Amino acid sequence: MANQGKEGGLDAPTRHPLGQNDPEFWDEKALNKELERVYDICHTCRRCVNLCNAFPTLFDLVDESDTMEVDGVAIADYSKVVDQCFLCDLCYLTKCPYVPPHEWNLDFPHLMLRAKAVKFKKGETRYRDNLITSTDLIGKVVSRPIVSSIVNGANKSKLMRSALEKTLAIHKDAVLPEYVSKPLLKNSAVIDYDPSAKSKKDEHGSADNDSKKVTLFTTCYCNYNEPSIAESVIKVFRHNNVHIEFAAKEHCCGMPKLELGDLQSVTKLKEANIPLLYDRVQSGHKIVAAVPSCVLMFKQELPLLFPDDERVQTVAKAFYDPFEFLHTLHKEGTLDTEFKNKLGNISYHVACHQRVQNIGPKTRQILQLVPDTTVNSIEHCSGHDGTYGVKKETFDHANKIVRPIVRQIKQQNPDHYGSDCPIAGKHIENNLESGQKAIHPLDLLCLAYGI
Repeated sequence: MANQGKEGGLDAPTRHPLGQNDPEFWDEKALNKELERVYDICHTCRRCVNLCNAFPTLFDLVDESDTMEVDGVAIADYSKVVDQCFLCDLCYLTKCPYVPPHEWNLDFPHLMLRAKAVKFKKGETRYRDNLITSTDLIGKVVSRPIVSSIVNGANKSKLMRSALEKTLAIHKDAVLPEYVSKPLLKNSAVIDYDPSAKSKKDEHGSADNDSKKVTLFTTCYCNYNEPSIAESVIKVFRHNNVHIEFAAKEHCCGMPKLELGDLQSVTKLKEANIPLLYDRVQSGHKIVAAVPSCVLMFKQELPLLFPDDERVQTVAKAFYDPFEFLHTLHKEGTLDTEFKNKLGNISYHVACHQRVQNIGPKTRQILQLVPDTTVNSIEHCSGHDGTYGVKKETFDHANKIVRPIVRQIKQQNPDHYGSDCPIAGKHIENNLESGQKAIHPLDLLCLAYGI
């Protein structure tokens, strides 16, 4: 093709392995040279200026320099751009015309990840950031009957939040997720739950035999903070005669540590999770998780980090977003479409890390199967990221990024609104300030089924 690898070409974007085992990956001089190259391309393009605060930070540095070019920016200031990137991937996915196979080979998010990894290896990461990205550890400590009540209460205390801001630079006005007193994986009532007392029959009149087998990767958030979302996965899948169960053991997917640049911890978590999940896949199971970032970690990031690990690649191919899996049932004609309740007008925020999976608008397609239901998609980053939206230095930026979503929801005046990313949903809710609660699409589906 004449336009192959050129701007405006028809080739599908591709991503290369991260290359963390190459010594040049960790060479700071080589990193700064690549940052200068990419920053110069971004500066002359500026298409991504409205996505997040990384690009305005870069362009301000350039515009305020003596030369008004990247060569006028101090190398010491390169990290200011890196610190504003929370790896939503939207620049790569929706804006950048120079991504591979373009000859300029520009992957801005993964270059930021490389810079974060070098920074972490140098020991320049704050204690706070190491702490708040240890989601599994925090969950295990806090999700206990007495401890959870104390922590949840402290998070609502102005005095305690002021102290937290002074000591750990967690913004005093940031709404922190509550912790349950009993994690999902310790709740036998959920594990044994079956909403249907009678077996259904397929179109040929024979009873379903649970030929679809799924392992639910619960995620730290659903396990420790909002188990109801995972419960909705269980209800919906069992309602559709899908055999769903938990892995014998699971650990954090590693996405929080990846965004920190802590590749050593990512490797350890991979080595803890992949053998268990690989065994499930070998026994005929698909893997499902209700948090898009966790799905993306197994589907894309780990395969790019460990391209030669056959087990990682096998698990990646078997990993599904819940609505992606439900859509496969619909294509096969086995999805239950006998909905009992309409949902009306829905404002649906499309999570960044779901979009990056390139699975298409499966959530919207499934919800629109419900009679008298209209789904209005909003494709804009919420700006929270899990940690970016609670830090003192980035709290205001996160609230600014979410404003276009809030504005659209107010204009649409929906019966329901929400996001596949539960943290994004809460962030939108906190900024909407209307009193109307965000509702996860899986919970909406339960409402439609009447289960």
